[in-house]
Amino acid sequence: MSQFVDSDDTTPLLGDDACSDDSQDEDYKSRWRSIRVMYFTMFLSSVGFTIVITSLWPYLQRIDESVNASFLGWVVAAYSLGQMLASPIFGLWSNHRRRMEPLVCSILINLSANIYYAYAYLPTDNNKFHILLSRAFVGFGAGNVAVVRSYVAGATSLKERTGAMANMSACQALGFILGPALQACLSFIGEHGVTVKFIDLQLNMYTAPALLAAAFGVINILLVVFLLREHRVDEHGRHLRAINYTSEDGDYLHEETEESIDQVAVLTSNILFFIVMFIFAVFETIATPLSMDMFAWTRKEAVLYNGIIICCIGFESILVFLVVKVASQRVGDRPVLLAGLAIIFCGFFILLPWGNQYPKIQWADIKNHSLVTQMSAATLGSNSSLEPIGCPFEQTWCQYTPVIHLAQFISSDFLIGIGYPACNVMSYTLYSKILGPKPQGVYMGWLTASGSGARTLGPVFVSQVYTILGPRWAFSLICGMMVGSIILLAALYHRLIAFSIRHRRTEE
Repeated sequence: MSQFVDSDDTTPLLGDDACSDDSQDEDYKSRWRSIRVMYFTMFLSSVGFTIVITSLWPYLQRIDESVNASFLGWVVAAYSLGQMLASPIFGLWSNHRRRMEPLVCSILINLSANIYYAYAYLPTDNNKFHILLSRAFVGFGAGNVAVVRSYVAGATSLKERTGAMANMSACQALGFILGPALQACLSFIGEHGVTVKFIDLQLNMYTAPALLAAAFGVINILLVVFLLREHRVDEHGRHLRAINYTSEDGDYLHEETEESIDQVAVLTSNILFFIVMFIFAVFETIATPLSMDMFAWTRKEAVLYNGIIICCIGFESILVFLVVKVASQRVGDRPVLLAGLAIIFCGFFILLPWGNQYPKIQWADIKNHSLVTQMSAATLGSNSSLEPIGCPFEQTWCQYTPVIHLAQFISSDFLIGIGYPACNVMSYTLYSKILGPKPQGVYMGWLTASGSGARTLGPVFVSQVYTILGPRWAFSLICGMMVGSIILLAALYHRLIAFSIRHRRTEE
């Protein structure tokens, strides 16, 4: 790739009308073609996670009767733990080698792990641990998001950065929509589905989504191999020689920026991103068991209805990304991040249980605040099967904690669907601007690891607290975390600025 050597300060930002010759025009087209491949990679990574998230709990219950809600937290966390371990590795790899290498490797791991997940029912015992391992490997493969984000950050000018990050987050949201939507569609296959004997496969509502995710992985590999090219530009959009190939450029950038990065801002950004991802991990983990406990939904109903709800949140998120792109240009990135945190707080505050109505207990009806055992089939509801529905009797808080109404649940979903995408895109955008022109593979790896750590701890936290203490304690603690994050952002508001802006202030 050619390197621009013009030092003219009037060189325009790269754009459709900024390329005056064939070479520059081809570089521009190739650059954005590669960026769009990264968008699609992020999209498929999101699909790979959400396509099984609403059916994960019923699948565990079906193949291993010993499983409980606490173990669900570990299974959801396994994905993020794998991603946390892989992100710095893939980020470091991408700083020194062609990005195609870590991308193809990670996608192959992800593809294989989804096939493993689809066959987790085959062993005669300990099936839940096979689910756990498969999700950990899926997460390890998803560590490539650090490569994706560092590539987009390095291939866009400062002016292009917010829009590109918003577009990438919108693609992530599309995957967030399509995953549960596909799961909801595939739920009509049923729990038994069909058996493909020659490969010993049960194709049902639980295994089909994972196999579809594996097929998406094949498409992703082909796109990366045939369309991705290395590109890097400075903050004004002028091409630089890719650091993966030329040590001189790398040494120059390290010499110029290594000591100039505001490490306090970097740490603060990681903490805020950790909190945002922790909160959302709590939300996505608890949605299915909470709805089954509070609304007495069956496993199939929970998969279908939560899939529809998550799809709606995904569409809402896309609208939020469009608004965020405009709002950040008008008021700045930091106010949008602050508003997003406040909205998430409101979403969890609404979800706190109140009133004097209590949830339906499995195998029991509540009459005059006492439990009267009803072992007849009629008590199990109008379902043709004898699947128990309602809040499990073993969760003692079900007997004294007020029910969370469906209106509360939907209102909370709506607010979180506004606050989370705003915080997500602003976190990445601010972080990439704080880092400046330095190659961002390792730093993005640490940010992704921070988010993955949150998504590891979040499910474990909520599954334990929810199972033992109930939703009142779980959501009260979440509200406290949101207040702390707002205070932290307000206290260090002046440090979260772009590298180039801080550098100019220092020189002045």
